[in-house]
Amino acid sequence: MTLENTLNSISGFIWGPITLFFLLGVGIYLMIGLHAYPIKNLKHGFKVLFKKSDDKDDGDISSFESLMTALSATVGTGNIAGVATAIFLGGPGAIFWMWITALFGMATKYAEAFLAIYFREKNTSGNYVGGPMYYIKNGLSQKYHFLAYLFAFFGMIAAFGIGNGVQANSVAQVLSSEFNISQITIGFTIAVLVMLVILGGIKSIGKTAAKLVPIMSAVYILGGLYIIFINISIVPDIFLLIVNSAFTTTAATGGFAGATIWMAIRFGVSRGVFSNEAGLGSSPIAHAAARTNNPVKQGSISMLEPLIDTLVVCTITAFVILISNSWLSGINGASLTSLAFNEGLPGLGKYIVIIGLVLFAFSTIIGWSYYGEKCAEFIFGEGITTIYRVLWIIVIPVGATIELNLIWLIADIMNGLMALPNLIALILLSPIVFSKTKSLLNK
Repeated sequence: MTLENTLNSISGFIWGPITLFFLLGVGIYLMIGLHAYPIKNLKHGFKVLFKKSDDKDDGDISSFESLMTALSATVGTGNIAGVATAIFLGGPGAIFWMWITALFGMATKYAEAFLAIYFREKNTSGNYVGGPMYYIKNGLSQKYHFLAYLFAFFGMIAAFGIGNGVQANSVAQVLSSEFNISQITIGFTIAVLVMLVILGGIKSIGKTAAKLVPIMSAVYILGGLYIIFINISIVPDIFLLIVNSAFTTTAATGGFAGATIWMAIRFGVSRGVFSNEAGLGSSPIAHAAARTNNPVKQGSISMLEPLIDTLVVCTITAFVILISNSWLSGINGASLTSLAFNEGLPGLGKYIVIIGLVLFAFSTIIGWSYYGEKCAEFIFGEGITTIYRVLWIIVIPVGATIELNLIWLIADIMNGLMALPNLIALILLSPIVFSKTKSLLNK
């Protein structure tokens, strides 16, 4: 058996039924324990998002910037290529299970950000740091501390793949094929732009994300909504197709190979998790830097991520693909999304996808650079920061030019493994989340 086949088998096991049901199960458990707070208080989440921080509040970036940093890492190629792959492998019903994952993922995101603020600490440079490794270390007894180091190790490695090399490669391939620019040139250009942002640390990343994320999302969302609007008469049929396909086998048609109910669940849940990262433990690293002393406030802001990322952006992608019927063509990934957008907006649609892919990938690279750096800092201390940033920048042109199958598989495995310590911690610390949320809301 080759190395690639071995890694494929490991990845298939890690992202198999046990992990997927664990991710979904923790979200359901937290939603019940929070008495559906994330669903009942969406309006409150948007309200406090734009509320000015109190002068007494601690932190390094605004709550809005922390959300945009988290979204910069989650709104990525998964929203374009990931949705297409979910439909290609799991049929239209996969989108229903993406919605379910996002719905309960809101509770997971709330708990992650709550704990990130509640158990964060200051490093020797005076900056606030937090995330799963810190709420495990500061919230659980010493016998669980190995989980903090496991999470940090897996996160540090996964970042180079899923948050760097894969993103750079996606951009390089698209721009190279469309505009005949060499992939090495694209790689070096991205590296320089990323360097200008990440060398300034979380404050620079936060300010860039606060400007970039709303713009890039607006361009993509408006293009998709226009296509949906001009086909509004068939939207109810598309919705029924998604719901019906979630509970019935989808027959093979045209270039579509067909999908069972289990395939719809598997690829819907896994791509949903890849899209919004609920349960992986990455976004609380960004939320820990927010300028607030109120964990309920930050949790309420964090729970907006699955709503924006999956229930809005991914849904728009899915509807555009299903409206066009291009999902029956046998084409997969970003090419499928590009084809669908171009059918809806001839001549312009594919450029919306290209611009979206480039900006989404760039934002993911800067967001994940912070995640990986903080994981490395937890293990090796702050002295690793400069070395990690230099390595991060070097990997970009390398990732843009090489075949990434092995790197993707390794990152895929590490991504799954980093979720496990985080999910265990969320369950063990859930009584604090439930009781403190109730007491803080009753004040």
